[in-house]
Amino acid sequence: MSEGQPASDFGPWLARQLRRADMTQAQLADRLGLTRAAVSAWITGRAQPREETKRAIAEAFDSDPAAVYNRSEDLAPALARKWYHRPAHADGGREYGNAAAFAFDADLSVLAKEATQNSLDERLDTDRAVRVRYVLHELTGERLDAFLRSIQWDTLRQHYEQAAATEQKVSKSLRSALDDLAATRTLRLLRVDDYNATGLVGPEYSDGQFAAVVRRQLDSFKQQASRAGGSYGLGKATLWGTSRFGLVLINSTLSKPFERRTARRVVGRLDLPWHTIDGDAYAGPAWFGEPDTEDERRGTARSWWADEETVQALHLERPNDDPGTSFLIVGAHDASGTADTLDEMHDKLVRSLAKDFWAAMVSGSGGEPMLEASVTAFHNGQTVIPEKRVDPHEHYPALSRALEAHLDGETVEELTEGEQVARAGVPLTVVPRRTDSRRKPASIEHEAVLLITPAGETDQPLNQVVLMRGNRMTVRDYRPRELPIGAMAFQAVLLAGYATGRNNEEVELAEQFLRASEPPEHNRWGKTEELTATYVRGAQSRLTDFHRAIDDAVRRLVGKRERIRRDGPALLRELLKFDSPTAGPRRNQPIPTVRAVNALISDDGAWNVTVSLKLPDSEDPWSLTPVAKFDVRSGSRPDVPWRLVSAENCSIEADNLVIDPGVRAASFTAITDPAKHPVPSRMSRLVVDIQRTRGGVA
Repeated sequence: MSEGQPASDFGPWLARQLRRADMTQAQLADRLGLTRAAVSAWITGRAQPREETKRAIAEAFDSDPAAVYNRSEDLAPALARKWYHRPAHADGGREYGNAAAFAFDADLSVLAKEATQNSLDERLDTDRAVRVRYVLHELTGERLDAFLRSIQWDTLRQHYEQAAATEQKVSKSLRSALDDLAATRTLRLLRVDDYNATGLVGPEYSDGQFAAVVRRQLDSFKQQASRAGGSYGLGKATLWGTSRFGLVLINSTLSKPFERRTARRVVGRLDLPWHTIDGDAYAGPAWFGEPDTEDERRGTARSWWADEETVQALHLERPNDDPGTSFLIVGAHDASGTADTLDEMHDKLVRSLAKDFWAAMVSGSGGEPMLEASVTAFHNGQTVIPEKRVDPHEHYPALSRALEAHLDGETVEELTEGEQVARAGVPLTVVPRRTDSRRKPASIEHEAVLLITPAGETDQPLNQVVLMRGNRMTVRDYRPRELPIGAMAFQAVLLAGYATGRNNEEVELAEQFLRASEPPEHNRWGKTEELTATYVRGAQSRLTDFHRAIDDAVRRLVGKRERIRRDGPALLRELLKFDSPTAGPRRNQPIPTVRAVNALISDDGAWNVTVSLKLPDSEDPWSLTPVAKFDVRSGSRPDVPWRLVSAENCSIEADNLVIDPGVRAASFTAITDPAKHPVPSRMSRLVVDIQRTRGGVA
């Protein structure tokens, strides 16, 4: 008997064997030469059979006595698997598809976000990463036929044809999917595996992870509900929404035994619209499994404990016994139209996982990340694209560096060198809930963590703040308002709630507050029905204040001038001079003035200069020509070719700055060509000369 399994579980186990064998308690009692009352006492847990009686029970079922002692397998032969289609509602109600599936687009990026978030929420051992693996399979020919036989396609075909016969939205999509399968004889499968997760534990029909996913809608049953990224119970619908046939097969390895087993709990679920066959009406949902033998559910389909051969035929094999679940999406597609081929689907999954979960894949020194993710693709069992592990440093190097510095305690208060990471606290005021029992309970203040670092050459887009909470899934990224002109290019991440790494009441309250402010897509913090219903008046205003405080903190950090790169020369600022229209005697006519200058010498010796200008009000456009010159130790200042590469509040026309009338501030960035420097950069000073463009206003 395995640890944690009480002796009384013999009764439910024996009752199941009787149902599977279609044998009554009286019939078993007759075979054993005992009374029916004795068998009833075993089933109700009031008594246990003696050892010799257990051997007799095994003989009655024509089975091995060890199976009775261990109760690790069923005595009766496996029941033939079948599809059970739910009858239509007796009151005439109809659903033409699963409404939950329409909460999201049938897009691979949405699937990756929702499915991976659910895996993170169910991470089992918090000292290890939860591993998520996306496996694409393309089937044709004999392999396609074998798979269709394994899911009893012939019995499903009539239901599909009738469900696709109406003019409803889902019906039209089904018609297209059936036609494409017939024409191309090609089927794509996408399996989403997770490891080191709880698995679909719990009973078949009552509360638990299994029933929440397989039997119910809008049930967000999470092991760690207070830390969970999801809260609507909608995310699982993306699995069915990504299937052109509304069909998902499931194989789960459980972290807690159910019916004394953990390995290969298999079931299938199909979501079709309402339809009729030969006068019988069906609600739409259907389940694939063993017929249930309990009297009140006789004929319905329930999960079964499959063998290795079966899970391989269903493309649901799992390479190890680490707990978790595999979801097989039959007829996987990307409805956005941006990923049609296997290569495109693979690439989109990799990019989507990196975008939404780069932070969960980053760890501090010596630690493990929360998440590992990979994507691979096969055609008829042959590898088409080798398994690609998603590397956050490859996709988001600056952000990954920033989070690592935070986890290792290596942040600074102010950026003074090229790859430093600055840290600032950002206050979030959490208002009380309406149900708080105290009279006039006070608000609490949560300190979120803002991390900011200079952007690298490959970081795009620039000047973004990534918002996250909980298990460090990206909620939103955006460009802060009113950034200082000429500020350095940066990347930033805002950690709130449990994402800060802290764990106390203030953090828990902030986590709940922010989760209540997210819509089903989990893509912003703002007004929601849950927020206004749960929290007292002023909740939305506090979120507005929070966003404003984030922008203020960003401006404080990036507005401070970057001083010296680690690989740059000492006293770089002494090498820079600035000539502008303000040089010389003061004039009565207002002219542009310089607000700030940032400059550095890159590794290849090029000068990188960013200049911010303040402009007087003018009814005419300004036209200025920035010129770079080397202030050499002797002789005249030679001009140095350079390239204007970006501008704010101005345009670049033939190496000139054109600034519209009424613009009061502008900036430009320029890079010199080191191959055309008359002397090395470190042996000269750079002079930036802002000249009037001939024929221009300035």
